[in-house]
Amino acid sequence: MATETKDPQKKPNAISRFFGEFKEFISKGNVLDMAVGVVVGSAFTAIVNALVDNVLMPLVGAVIAGINFQDLGFHIPWGNHPYINIGAFLSAVITFLITAFCVFLIVKAVNTMRNLTFKKKEEEKKEEPEKVAPDIALLTEIRDLLKQQQNEETKR
Repeated sequence: MATETKDPQKKPNAISRFFGEFKEFISKGNVLDMAVGVVVGSAFTAIVNALVDNVLMPLVGAVIAGINFQDLGFHIPWGNHPYINIGAFLSAVITFLITAFCVFLIVKAVNTMRNLTFKKKEEEKKEEPEKVAPDIALLTEIRDLLKQQQNEETKR
């Protein structure tokens, strides 16, 4: 039974190829943009959480008979009496809805800007006459001259 011998040069080559691909992946602009988006999104979520927990929920609680949403919940009467915190869930739902609405507005604004830019480019293309290659222009001129010559001969 023959045993396979591993070539010691293949290992560094495969590893260097792997890290080369990883370097290419990381250095692409889209990955860096996505990373910045995740960091900014995390910071934005913290702002929305603070808004919901410290401003909106106390206002909603004041309007609805002074309920403190942070403590809104109930104990289950069996086992070790776990506490079901409905207020935290409602707060998370409101945070999600505000974040989703903000993302929707941003995407809508970006799409509107893209559409406006695309329409401007289309209008500029329509205004510019099509540039014809010199050989095509020459062939068109020859064709037109031949048609004109043919028309003159048929009139005689």
